Amino acid sequence: MDVRVLRYFLVVVQKQNISAAAADLYMSQPALSRQMTQLEQELGVKLFHRGPRKIKLTQAGYYLHERATEITSMVDKTAYNLQTHQKIVSGQLDIGAGESRGMQRIMDVIANILKDYPQVQIHLRSGDAEDIGPQLEAGVLDFGVMMGALDLSQYNQLQLPEVDHWGIILPSDAPLTQQTTITPADLLGHPLIVSQQAQKHARFQRWWRNAGKQINIIGTFNLIYNAALLVKNGGCYALSFDDLISTQPNSGLAFRRLDPPLTEPITVIWKKHQTRSTVAELFLQRLRANVGNVKSSMKTVVQEGV
Repeated sequence: MDVRVLRYFLVVVQKQNISAAAADLYMSQPALSRQMTQLEQELGVKLFHRGPRKIKLTQAGYYLHERATEITSMVDKTAYNLQTHQKIVSGQLDIGAGESRGMQRIMDVIANILKDYPQVQIHLRSGDAEDIGPQLEAGVLDFGVMMGALDLSQYNQLQLPEVDHWGIILPSDAPLTQQTTITPADLLGHPLIVSQQAQKHARFQRWWRNAGKQINIIGTFNLIYNAALLVKNGGCYALSFDDLISTQPNSGLAFRRLDPPLTEPITVIWKKHQTRSTVAELFLQRLRANVGNVKSSMKTVVQEGV
């Protein structure tokens, strides 16, 4: 496949119309239509359902759109990093992560890099492990940040000092806010919404204990913001990590950790045996130094306390 034709394909998908796409590409409509027909013939699949005014993607078209986006992004990133491979650090850094308090450390490192090297460009992508892993393997991401005790043996790893604490987001006027922690029995009779990944991997199965069959899970969420709005409106409680939403007095929300405590490690991962760009290498060096300084400080505190 020609990358140039894949770019044409992406514009056609965006415009949903061959004529409109041709105008954007400064091509004639028949020429662009031939390119799309030849692409379908080359791949041996039908990519579009062609209507009188608008085209729609077939299942194969949706798949190609996803892959073409990754391919063209990787081509652009590779070219940019090669062209800017100079003494002055520049280039693109792509990081995929879920929502976690550990991201603050990573953002601190990135912020300092941007101050020292203004030519660096940062691209942050939100997602869970099922989103991040394939993008890391495809080379779309330089690093991924994973939450939870996952099998990450296929990657290089750096575990952050922080851990994520599971708890309950609930309306600030809920009776359970009078408690400092929440037990499984406290949740009986309250509808709950949980993260898709935690639900899929039965993360709370052991924590529920004997109350598991009586817990009322009414749905799942991917990112916490919208779930918190549902909680605020009184629709349910949400199982989430600490420090992800505001619980200020005027927020209408409160957070209570689980009892017994339930925590998750936070791990930065990257592909093995892959040559990193200058900016990716700089990020890794600074993050390792940052984490190392924290561990050294913690060791000193322990020794002084002995």
